[in-house]
Amino acid sequence: MSRLPIIEPAHAQAPAADLLTAVQKALGVTPNMTKVMANSPAVLKGYLEFSGALAGGRLPAKVREAIALTVAQENACDYCLSAHTHIATSLAGLTPEEAAAARRAESADTRTRAALALAAALLRTRGEVADTDLKAAHEAGLDDAEVAEVIANVALNVFTNYFNKAAAVDIDWPEVSHLS
Repeated sequence: MSRLPIIEPAHAQAPAADLLTAVQKALGVTPNMTKVMANSPAVLKGYLEFSGALAGGRLPAKVREAIALTVAQENACDYCLSAHTHIATSLAGLTPEEAAAARRAESADTRTRAALALAAALLRTRGEVADTDLKAAHEAGLDDAEVAEVIANVALNVFTNYFNKAAAVDIDWPEVSHLS
């Protein structure tokens, strides 16, 4: 059971109500994570704006979702594993096998593999990656903008992992466990 209240859109006050309406319109659903974030409209707005900005960046949705799966597995966040497995395989075009590989920071695609290796290094070192980690990403074809976006996507996903775990947000996606 969620440790923070789940704010149902029908009972939300402005500005949370407006933000939840925007989530529903964009996704066709209002995930529990956003309903719990609505306890602080500033948190929900910050999440939506950061996520939206990265969606307009250079990394394609498939790579962003693969990063999300790598981060969620590392942080043992079952809410995010469940959400991103569904999103990755239903919307972003990853196969179930590609999604499973992303949880291990693996990919058959060279550039995606480099992005996931960098993401894993960021997590392992808490951001203090070695020059060799950045060099490997560049040698695999990632440019400076893409490297910056990998870092930002890791940060965004660490935020949602920690938020969902700390608040014990009820999983409202087909459930996936970090143990499986």
